[in-house]
Amino acid sequence: MALARRIIPCLDVKNGETVKGVNFVGLRSAGDPVELGKAYSKAGADELVFLDITASFEGRKTFTDMVTRVAKEINIPFTVGGGINELSDVERLLYAGADKVSVNSAAIRHPELIEQISERFGSQVCVCAIDARFDEDGWHCYLKGGRERTERGLFEWAHEAQERGAGEILFTSMDHDGVKNGYANEALAQLADSLSIPIIASGGAGKKEHFLDAFKIGHADAALAASVFHFGEIPIPELKMYLRNEGVDIRV
Repeated sequence: MALARRIIPCLDVKNGETVKGVNFVGLRSAGDPVELGKAYSKAGADELVFLDITASFEGRKTFTDMVTRVAKEINIPFTVGGGINELSDVERLLYAGADKVSVNSAAIRHPELIEQISERFGSQVCVCAIDARFDEDGWHCYLKGGRERTERGLFEWAHEAQERGAGEILFTSMDHDGVKNGYANEALAQLADSLSIPIIASGGAGKKEHFLDAFKIGHADAALAASVFHFGEIPIPELKMYLRNEGVDIRV
């Protein structure tokens, strides 16, 4: 039996505040991450993702303190990512109260990190985040918040991440990020149909229909979004009722 689809607000955190941009640039403030997390938990979000987008040493301290504060305020699972390079980083964030960690650049550079996390803490803790762009030669993975192209292809890297023990894939299409024209549904469907672990769609939500398409066309297990939630464009209870009425199995 398939699990209910999930709606996941994503909070990009910089210097203790939530920010949001378009195509990974042009950031603007979206509020206090702890208060936003609390509001989303009350509004019926299924999970939350918090990403430390400037994970310098000082940023990490601020971020870890925030994770502790969030854990006290919400009653839904939450994933944290940004600057996770070794098991001690994972341990620190889980100890602070996170349920899962998201690894991206470090996992591509050192794929064994996925194995280490899943062996030590269980595969359900390890979310492999992939930022990818559709270039002339196909889908390629990018590092450093989308600034550095790699020679890793999206589909072969996602498959390897699954084989190494990742519990979920969080796929962000950089071309769709913040543009609000819909998710990369063809690529999502290819991932979902070729892998056995859940796929989280990210990048492109602008209206309720886009979430429906991610589930129906993209076969995603969860849909993540940021600005449409942060700036009140799509209330989560309204979105969930719409999806339920369209035949999506979702918790309301």
